[in-house]
Amino acid sequence: MAVMATGKIRTVPLTLIMGSYRVVGASPDGDSVRFYPRDRQAFRRAGIAVKANAAGGVQLRLDAIDALETHYTPPHAPHEWHQRPEFGAGAADALLRELGFTDVTRTTGGTVTAATPTQTDGYILTRFADKYGRAVAMAFAGEPPTGTRDGGSVFLDVEGLHRSVNHRLLAAGWVYPTFYSKLYADLRADLAATTEAARRAATGIWKLDVTTAGFTVSSRAALTDDLVVLPKLFRRLAEYLTLDESGGVDLSGFRDFLATLDDRLFTVPDGQATALDSLVTVATASGTTGQTVTLTVPPERIVFLEG
Repeated sequence: MAVMATGKIRTVPLTLIMGSYRVVGASPDGDSVRFYPRDRQAFRRAGIAVKANAAGGVQLRLDAIDALETHYTPPHAPHEWHQRPEFGAGAADALLRELGFTDVTRTTGGTVTAATPTQTDGYILTRFADKYGRAVAMAFAGEPPTGTRDGGSVFLDVEGLHRSVNHRLLAAGWVYPTFYSKLYADLRADLAATTEAARRAATGIWKLDVTTAGFTVSSRAALTDDLVVLPKLFRRLAEYLTLDESGGVDLSGFRDFLATLDDRLFTVPDGQATALDSLVTVATASGTTGQTVTLTVPPERIVFLEG
């Protein structure tokens, strides 16, 4: 980690917060985990409005990545939805390994009942929380680099980014890129290049990803158990399908549904400001049961505006 070269210095640095990761009793997935700062006032001093539990633990949203859903409940849905288990659960296991946990056992619902050790040391770099009170962060295992301090300001460079758990999971093909507008452009460019390399190598999810190739939703079970697609798109499909109490998969109104949401974005490098519905097509699949959904722009070229 270093201050950027002249002309690239950022006006808003990240705050380094030291602490520990604890997972027993929680349900960490591939892009979210519980973090306990050493200084319980660290987030308040940094002006970051997180929601903390009684012990001071906060939920992290790992910046720039999105893992397949292991337990997603759409608004007003009667049950949870999930994505293809080996990649959803696999990303969750990979995250815990990166943070130093072994021998992790879970309930069928995903709650961790035991892990070795019970907590691991680490640190995060963050500057804001999302609307749910989760700290949006780059997460790291172990001790921070020499010359940094707890609560201090850090300008994260690409070399430092590569030490983050976020980058490691993306490079290994466990997660999708999902970028938001507060992510610094140079870090986003490196993460996009990392995504493209993983896709070319058909690593992890990229062996079966059909997000931009197009995928036929022939049943709800196909969506939850078979298809490997961008989690953001999966969540929107789950939300839409939940509105149909019959259990069907009629997607004729899906794009209209997307248009009612606040998924504002811009595409890179062209900088076109638009919304998610404009990047999604739905077409009847010839000779099959169901309709084909396609995201027309690769996910690493989409930057969502923070809600």
